Amino acid sequence: MFIPSEIKISAIILHKVGNKANEDGLFFSKQPIKTDEKLNELLINYFFSPFKSEEYFNFYHESDLNLNEVYHYVAQIFDQNNLAVMYEQSVNLAKHLYEKSIHHKIKGGDFFTVFFKDCILHGESVNAVGLFKSENKDDFLKISSNGENFELISEKGIDIKKLDKGCLIFNVEREKGFTVAVVDNTNRNLEAQYWFDDFLHVRQEENEFYHTQNALSMCKNFVTKELPEQFEVSKADQIELLNKSVQFFKQNENFNMEEFAQEVIVQPEVIESFSRFKSNFEEEHAVEIADTFAISETAVKKQATGFKSVIKLDKNFHVYVHGNRNMMEQGEDEKGKFYKLYYQKEE
Repeated sequence: MFIPSEIKISAIILHKVGNKANEDGLFFSKQPIKTDEKLNELLINYFFSPFKSEEYFNFYHESDLNLNEVYHYVAQIFDQNNLAVMYEQSVNLAKHLYEKSIHHKIKGGDFFTVFFKDCILHGESVNAVGLFKSENKDDFLKISSNGENFELISEKGIDIKKLDKGCLIFNVEREKGFTVAVVDNTNRNLEAQYWFDDFLHVRQEENEFYHTQNALSMCKNFVTKELPEQFEVSKADQIELLNKSVQFFKQNENFNMEEFAQEVIVQPEVIESFSRFKSNFEEEHAVEIADTFAISETAVKKQATGFKSVIKLDKNFHVYVHGNRNMMEQGEDEKGKFYKLYYQKEE
């Protein structure tokens, strides 16, 4: 992870990028923004605070990495490292963003190109280029005094606690497409993925986060979808297997596929089915799940929220299962199906 407290802003350039489909226009500033120490501190917090994940990406292109526009323009900034080149490439970046802003729901906004020095990434000091877009303006009140009375003025501005879109490009792993962190806090629907896909054109970096995320996703899909089709298994047994899967990732620093299968899945015929499902999952989702890798604690926390441990019984009851499966019994009598729960104390 990077450490914002060490970061310095070397230069910041602002352009306005509208929606091309709506003919909003594209407006370039003539020179970089002048800042002071206090403003830089606010801007660093504004630009960096949304980046909390260990999920990183790389620029890519289907035929030649150098044909990825953002990769090419940012590489020029790193190589030349002077203000004239940075301004020139910021204009190219703004033009490229404008060309990709063609969906009718895309909002225009302020587009920042920022050069950062001394970003501490994974324990190393590196330079970075930040690309940020502010689309939404909030109302705020400004108080003024004429000496005897106070006045309230309503104005619109950027909320420094709400970054809309951002991208941090670190000057490492250049041959792989740089190490890139990305956020988009405004558009999560498919038609508005232009920031990730159309403008940046990035894909997830194959690191600990990537492998942990994919392995957990594969396990969840196997337990909830494949297992009930291949074997007779109760909902309680499925939840137990989901809980055991998450616990394995939480209790180990490294993942080993064979150990996971022996400790969590256990039954040979289910392990065989799991192995076949892994191959199909990799092919279907175009990912490669390594047999061994270091486990990302951040990825475990993120993925674990999707592992539901609840049994829904008609519309009358929800049974949350967090622990010992042996404390539950399932059966059926003249009244219908039932669960019997054993416990030590009621809270």
